[in-house]
Amino acid sequence: MKTGFRRSQKGAVAIEFALVFIIFFAVFYGLVSYGLPFVMMQSFNQATAEAVRRSVAVDPTTPNYSTVVVSTANAALTQQLQWLPSALNLVVGVDTSSVYDTGSGTLTVSVNYPVSKLNQIMPFLVLPGVGTVPNLPTHLTARSSLQF
Repeated sequence: MKTGFRRSQKGAVAIEFALVFIIFFAVFYGLVSYGLPFVMMQSFNQATAEAVRRSVAVDPTTPNYSTVVVSTANAALTQQLQWLPSALNLVVGVDTSSVYDTGSGTLTVSVNYPVSKLNQIMPFLVLPGVGTVPNLPTHLTARSSLQF
């Protein structure tokens, strides 16, 4: 036999689950949606630094030195970023660049990835009072340079 108190508590578990699930989902979505751009930025920073490191190893007496340095940097960028899934649409040579300034002897390697490409694989939520989640800049940019 059910008492009056137990009958009045019949839907309490469902309501509590719904409230806790919303909080859990928000934390999980925040972790995933900010985690991907952070991993990409770390990869971009590592790739540009490695490209500059490998370019330093080129012998300065090599014919067409500046061309060889840039091609070495581009090859290193391609190798370092090949693990990224093709769904991210990172185009080496378009979203990346390696420039050797012969006047100052500076090699600059950069990755400039438009965040709009992330919209194709990851939904951005627009929450009232909060705004867009994740709130990212228009481009994820990493740059490394070295003066020879």
